[in-house]
Amino acid sequence: MFGRLLILFIVVPIVELYLLVQLGLRIGLPPTLGLIVLTGFLGASLARQQGLSTLRKIQQEVSNGRPPTQELVEGVMILIGGIVLLTPGILTDLFGFALLLPWFRKSFARKLRKDFEKSAFKKSFRHGKSSGFRKDDDVIDI
Repeated sequence: MFGRLLILFIVVPIVELYLLVQLGLRIGLPPTLGLIVLTGFLGASLARQQGLSTLRKIQQEVSNGRPPTQELVEGVMILIGGIVLLTPGILTDLFGFALLLPWFRKSFARKLRKDFEKSAFKKSFRHGKSSGFRKDDDVIDI
């Protein structure tokens, strides 16, 4: 966990800064700044559109009496994608735009859900024991 946080908060910003400097050297400062501003506006607009679409899907699932789990996960991913797009950087912009693409977001959300289910199952059934219940416990206290 510490290694992931180290990468997230130290390595990624260093790589982003390096890439922005290299881009600035190749195309110049004004186009680089324009690209940063453009991706921010484009990302905010796309996040708004995708967010409203997902909100409609959530409302539809709730009105049909189904839990909107997939839609809620996608909504969080849209929020993260929009936030990441507002930060300047090339890698973060690519990741943010990827999260705003419905086909990528759906497949990524399914993978996250499977990983979460696997992790939760592993934690609840360690060493053949269920989470806190004994097999020989016949009494149920109310």
